[in-house]
Amino acid sequence: DVKLGKTHLLPSTLHSPLNGLNLLCAQLSSGSEHVETQYGNVHCIMTGTVKGNHPAILTFHDVGLNHKSCFETLFNHQDMYEIIRHFPVCHVEAPGQHEAAKTLNTYPTMDQLSEALPSVLKHFGLRSVIGLGVGAGAYILARFALNHPDLVDGLVLININPSAEGLMDTFATKTLPDTIIAHLFGKEEILTNHDLIATYRHRITTTMNQANVNQFFRSYNHRNALEVERPVPGGNINVRTLKCSTLLIVGDNSPAVDAVVDCNSKLNPTKTTLLKMSDCGGLPQVDQPAKVIEAFKYFIQGMGYLSSASMTRLRSRTTSSSSLMSLDGPRSRAHTNELQRSQISSHSDDDKRVRSHTDVSMDSISSVNQSVSKATEVAC
Repeated sequence: DVKLGKTHLLPSTLHSPLNGLNLLCAQLSSGSEHVETQYGNVHCIMTGTVKGNHPAILTFHDVGLNHKSCFETLFNHQDMYEIIRHFPVCHVEAPGQHEAAKTLNTYPTMDQLSEALPSVLKHFGLRSVIGLGVGAGAYILARFALNHPDLVDGLVLININPSAEGLMDTFATKTLPDTIIAHLFGKEEILTNHDLIATYRHRITTTMNQANVNQFFRSYNHRNALEVERPVPGGNINVRTLKCSTLLIVGDNSPAVDAVVDCNSKLNPTKTTLLKMSDCGGLPQVDQPAKVIEAFKYFIQGMGYLSSASMTRLRSRTTSSSSLMSLDGPRSRAHTNELQRSQISSHSDDDKRVRSHTDVSMDSISSVNQSVSKATEVAC
C-alpha cells in the first residue's frame, strides 16, 4: 500500500490504466480539516479541484461509520476514477465520528446536521452538490435537499428511512457494537459473512469514540419524519417533495428494504428511481461497488454530465412500459416476470402498489434522464 499524507491508496490505484495519474494528482491535492458551523465543527475531507460550472459530490456516512469505513471501498475502486477525475469530492463526517475524536458534551439533531451543510459548501466554495448518503447520512442529505433545493442537483440515497421511527426497542438490551451491526447489516450477512462483520465490529470498537457513536445513533433514532408527499397531477403544486433527480439504492438483504420502498412510494415518480440490488447486503457500496458505480454513472449522465463515460457492465434499450430494469440471471428474470404478471391483473392490492411507484431492481437499474420520456431498460 502507498500512503500520501492522510490519503490511503490501494495498489490498484497506481496500476490502473485509466486516469491513474489524474487520480494520483487529485488525491495529492486532498485536504482534511474541521469546518466551523453553527452546530459545531464538522470534519471534512476535500479532494479534487472545485469547478464553477460543475457540482461537487458530497458524501455523508451512516451511524457506526465514517468516511473511510463507509466509502473507501467505493472511491478506491478503479471504475470510480472516471467520475472523480471530473468531480471534486467532499466527504463530510458527523461530529465526533472521525478517528481519534474527543468526546462531545452535546450532540446536534438530524435537522441541525442538515443545516450545517450550507456552511460546508460555503467554506469550500461549492455552488451545488450531488449528494451521496448512506442510512443516517442519506436522511441528512434528503432533509438538506428539501430545505435547500437550489444547492442540490441530485441525490443518491442508500438505505434511506424517511420515517420518524428509529431502531426498535428490541435492540435496547444489546451492546452498542451489536446494535450498530444489526442496523447496518441483514440477518443473512450477520450469520454467514463472519469476516465482514468482524471487520466492521473491530472498526467500531477500536477506531471510533464509543460515546460519540452512541450520541450520533441516539440523534438518528430521535429524528423527525421527512414528511415528503408524492405530487399528484393537477394537485397542489407546492407539495413537499424532493425536486432534484434522486436514485434510491438498497440491497435485497438489507434491513432497510421496506423503508426504502416506502420512501420511493412518497417521492415524485418522474424524478425518482429505485435500484434494488439482488444478492446484496446492507452496504451495497461495499458489497458490490462496481454495480453501484455503474448506476452512479448512468445517474450522472441523466443529469447531463459524463456524456463520454464508458459503460462496460450494462447495456441499455428503451421501452415504453414501466420503468423496470433487470440484470440477466434466473433470479432477476423471475423478478421481472413476477412484476409483469402483476401488471396484467388490476384486482390485487399488491398490483396497485407495484404500479403506484417506480420500482427499479438490479434485479434493476434505470438511468434517470429527464430529456427522455420513455423508460430505459438495462440488462447486464
